[in-house]
Amino acid sequence: MKDAHDVAVQVRRLGDPRPALALGTAAWVVATIVVLLAGDRWAATLPVCVAGIVVGLLGSALFLAQRRAARRGRRGAQVGLS
Repeated sequence: MKDAHDVAVQVRRLGDPRPALALGTAAWVVATIVVLLAGDRWAATLPVCVAGIVVGLLGSALFLAQRRAARRGRRGAQVGLS
């Protein structure tokens, strides 16, 4: 049986959005490079790839802003971000 501290650490690790944001944004960067190397054949998908990168960067910025607000103890900050 796992003790409560081990479970809390595992839940905190699995609930961390940073790896998902980083992997998702990196995947869109790779997709953009592939589209650029493919030439005219996949040129219509380039705006979708760029939008994926922009959304990933905006999500990262939002997470960082909320975490900073939570650490400062601001009233409107989300709870549980450390």
